[in-house]
Amino acid sequence: MEVAQTVHIVDDDEGVRLSIDFLLKSEGMATAIYASAQQLLNAPLSPAGCILTDFRMPGMTGLELQARLAEDGVHLPVIVMTGFGDVSAAVQAMKAGALDFIEKPFADDQLLTALQRALEDNRRALGSACITKTAANLIAALTPREREVLGLLSEGRSNKEMARLLGTSPRTIDVHRARVLRKLNVETLPDLVRLVLAAGSSGQSS
Repeated sequence: MEVAQTVHIVDDDEGVRLSIDFLLKSEGMATAIYASAQQLLNAPLSPAGCILTDFRMPGMTGLELQARLAEDGVHLPVIVMTGFGDVSAAVQAMKAGALDFIEKPFADDQLLTALQRALEDNRRALGSACITKTAANLIAALTPREREVLGLLSEGRSNKEMARLLGTSPRTIDVHRARVLRKLNVETLPDLVRLVLAAGSSGQSS
């Protein structure tokens, strides 16, 4: 089941906040609105969605908000709204990690396109994080010896090489190899390597 995504709208101008909120809701998007960057930082944020923030706001700018979100470990895609012609602000925002920026005043379809791109980016990131967690959990369930075999398998070692390195017989390695493939729910060596890479692990015990 797909997780519901929320577009978090941050702008000190109430008229802008409400008009964007109305537009997005009319497109079937879930929204939350904030009058300041601090209000957003004080709110509980789901990992599903994106942030649409004005660049120039009293108290904390959009750039400062990006920095705080990064410090807090919030990885939602950020789209920054800048004043017309404020190219330097847009460049700063992109260098700080913003996914996109749009200049005010902008057309509805321009905003919607940028948001759809951000939400798709968020969906991909959530899917990747889920795969990584699943792969890491599968590897963590292996015995220490199975993790050693996994590490050597992912390096492309033969059964004979693994037996020599681990001080056992190729027949025993064969048994460990079959168990590793079964526990990780993979059938081929390429599938095993992809799973190890997804887990961000060499598969070897430390």
